[in-house]
Amino acid sequence: MTKITEKNENTLQSNSRRDFFKKSAYSVSAIAAASVLAPVNMLAGDDENIMHHTKWGTTLGDELNKNPYGIPSLYEHTVVRRTSDLLSSGGDMHAAVSMSPLHELEGIITPNGLHFTRTHNGVAHIDPNKFRLMIHGLVDKPLVLTLDELKKYPSESRIMFLECPANGAAEWKGPQFNSLQFVKGMMSNAEWTGVRVKTILDQIGLKPTAKWMLAEGSDGSEMGRSIPVEKILDDAMIVWAQNGEALRPEQGYPVRLILPGWEANMAVKWLKRLEFSDKPWYAKEETSKYTVLTKSGKAIQHFYPLEVNSIVTSPCPEKPWTDLKKGDIVEIEGIAWSGHGIIKYVDITFDGGKNWVEANLKGLVLPKSWTRFSYIYKYEGKPLLLASRAVDDSENVQPTVDEEKSVIGVEGVYHRNSICTWEVKANGEVNNVQVRS
Repeated sequence: MTKITEKNENTLQSNSRRDFFKKSAYSVSAIAAASVLAPVNMLAGDDENIMHHTKWGTTLGDELNKNPYGIPSLYEHTVVRRTSDLLSSGGDMHAAVSMSPLHELEGIITPNGLHFTRTHNGVAHIDPNKFRLMIHGLVDKPLVLTLDELKKYPSESRIMFLECPANGAAEWKGPQFNSLQFVKGMMSNAEWTGVRVKTILDQIGLKPTAKWMLAEGSDGSEMGRSIPVEKILDDAMIVWAQNGEALRPEQGYPVRLILPGWEANMAVKWLKRLEFSDKPWYAKEETSKYTVLTKSGKAIQHFYPLEVNSIVTSPCPEKPWTDLKKGDIVEIEGIAWSGHGIIKYVDITFDGGKNWVEANLKGLVLPKSWTRFSYIYKYEGKPLLLASRAVDDSENVQPTVDEEKSVIGVEGVYHRNSICTWEVKANGEVNNVQVRS
């Protein structure tokens, strides 16, 4: 009888695993042939990641309570929000914006730690025990609510996007950032939980002369925005939770306003006051910044809903096709959204808009929310001008750059929804370009 030593046991294990690869080679090839979408890489029989025990498979892992809240894997340390001096006030990060890493996101829910953030006077830290929300003005029964009292109202959860109206503003005169994160990262999509403002108004009564609502924050800037009552009575929400947990400080803890499909700058954070009036109240910043000049010189001021939009997220400058070989099957992915309703369909072009093919919508298709689209493509190693074009259920069509500029003729800083194009080079590199018709 042969004595099995530790060395012999390891040899037997290695031979057994090599035999497995030899015997299963045919079946694996058959599976690959049956599914053109499943990438199959035949590993060498002596690949040390297969043939030998890994460090993590032979040692104790961390104790479960080491990180009670939980943290991402240390190997995902590059998946973070990013900012730039160009997007701040003279390099002061108290008044700045951080960009969501769209190229690293899966599905339609943005994790709380990756949700884009905009601040005007830094991140406020509000004591929830001292939080008060005052609702007054043209209402029958003015009231002040604590956080606990607010949470006693019937709540609901909705998946919706938030987008800064200046998303993509730097690209108006031409490509500025060779990065998806910086081109379109001023937006995110999340599940928000709270109460509709209308639910509270039904209890306290709204006077018929009320036409506007002022929402005011309690941070150092006392950010204030005027909102038409029609929107408030439609779907405006006061929310206290995001993706199943309490709002984070940078998202307005303990309470913020959400206006589904409308400019995110109006979704006031660290909310403290709602005042109803017969006329709008404008902060100096609001009147000077949130307008757009047309070719005639006439300003557009009240265009709050965000237009139909889309962008290809894979490939993109951060996620090129440099590892692909001719004949490989690859999935093109992207996101589409509209502040006017539901995404109806998305087209993809490979030649800068001369020809279009329809993509598939995948996963949940919800109103005023991101929608994922997908197209299966056989990579040929040829140069491409890759872009997407979305259409919503109101038949709004995402415009070309020239179509948008024909309407917004002076400065297209806000509400930029023209088609974004990636140049895919023959070697798989991806660059941000602007296609003009």
